[in-house]
Amino acid sequence: MIDRAPIPDATTVLVVDDSAFMRKLIAELVESSGPFRVIGTASDGVEALQKVRTLKPQIVTLDIEMPRLNGLQALEQIMAEMPRPVVMLSAAGSELGNEMTLRALERGALEFVRKPSGPVSIDLSRVRDQLRSALEAARAVNMQSVSAPPTTPASTIASNGSPKPDAATRVVAIASSTGGPRALAEIVPRLPAQLGAAVVIVQHMPREFTRLLSSRLDAMSPLWVGEAIAGKTLRENRVYVAPGGLHMRLDGSAGNATIQLENTPPMWGVRPAADPLFFSVAKAFGSAAIGIVLTGMGRDGAEGLKRVRAAGGTAIVQDRDSSIIYGMPQAALAAAGADRVATVEEMAAVITELLSTKVRKNQHA
Repeated sequence: MIDRAPIPDATTVLVVDDSAFMRKLIAELVESSGPFRVIGTASDGVEALQKVRTLKPQIVTLDIEMPRLNGLQALEQIMAEMPRPVVMLSAAGSELGNEMTLRALERGALEFVRKPSGPVSIDLSRVRDQLRSALEAARAVNMQSVSAPPTTPASTIASNGSPKPDAATRVVAIASSTGGPRALAEIVPRLPAQLGAAVVIVQHMPREFTRLLSSRLDAMSPLWVGEAIAGKTLRENRVYVAPGGLHMRLDGSAGNATIQLENTPPMWGVRPAADPLFFSVAKAFGSAAIGIVLTGMGRDGAEGLKRVRAAGGTAIVQDRDSSIIYGMPQAALAAAGADRVATVEEMAAVITELLSTKVRKNQHA
């Protein structure tokens, strides 16, 4: 494809892939997805960096596995030198590809889309819809938050000892979507090993990625982190990630709550969704709950956070400037209000402070 000048009112896109056929197909999908104009293509990470510098595209679609400079390496340089929304494109089925995709999301990529598998692929329309959604999200990105991610200090990375098998009497429930893996990598590793509460997380992503996400957070964090398992008692000082494709909720009450996983219909077009979890958290834990809504498109978590507050729990919402996409925090703030609005960098300290405050209040009750 010949590099072309941008046209008025169109969002410009650079397509990067080492396959000439895939570059052509993705470019066609991009230009059929609304007000987007492909102004150039690149066949590897080195050429991609040159094209980003010269063409200055507003959005980059970036293949993961490429010669000379792979997608992850190119992404890191883009975010460090000339930050802009990047949508990763990955082939299905590769464990290495899945892990690299998750690492890309932690390092600032906005979203990922599975590449179509062929010219007459039956999944072509599904890929087109996913790409359109990702490109629309990229248009809505808060550019202030698009930069090289901070490095987690070595002092926060600890080996995971076996936590005491205490049933949780308090819970922190977190909702995140677009930009969430990066936000969670900022927050969870900074929570102390003796947090004094269980943490339950809904991140909108497929099953293979929630498994990798929990594994990577576990390696980075003083707290134990893992995918939630149905029927297990909620334990203090543990972090549970809802498996992709299943809603998670809590049954029982504070000190005796168990995890339930359900294949019930999606809510807000996603499964897992945060609202079912938040509804159950409000019912089971009441004033012993903290609900948090992080970056993401849409309004998942807004009604749930409202219920958490109505039950006497505490609500925290991520601020506009540090949110990659402000949709979910904005909807939550409008529906529920908030006890605290915090940047992603402040979030772990705010959680720890609020849990400490709750302890002091209970001791003096």
